[in-house]
Amino acid sequence: MSYQRLGLTTGHRRAMLRNLVTSLIKEDRIKTTETRAKEVKSIAEKMVTLAKKGDLSARRQALAYIYDEEVVRKLFETLGPKYSERPGGYTRIVKMGHRQGDAAPMAILELV
Repeated sequence: MSYQRLGLTTGHRRAMLRNLVTSLIKEDRIKTTETRAKEVKSIAEKMVTLAKKGDLSARRQALAYIYDEEVVRKLFETLGPKYSERPGGYTRIVKMGHRQGDAAPMAILELV
């Protein structure tokens, strides 16, 4: 599976994506660039799929990626049951236009 490098080193990219996924689950919506939103979307969908499983192994896998235990608790106690009947497509990307400073295309990434 290919991915965007986003002009960052591997460690920086991983940390940024983890932080964005954590913020998305915590706040239910984030504002970021379109390319970052597309990268975070696939990871967030996998986290919700783990929450739908709901077993100990899935919880440990989520904790290995998301460091905040409160966010993992929310993921497994509220989002997992909420999306239990939904076969996929837990997130939505809404395009917003361009950022003032560098004209980067912006988007809102939100949980459906």
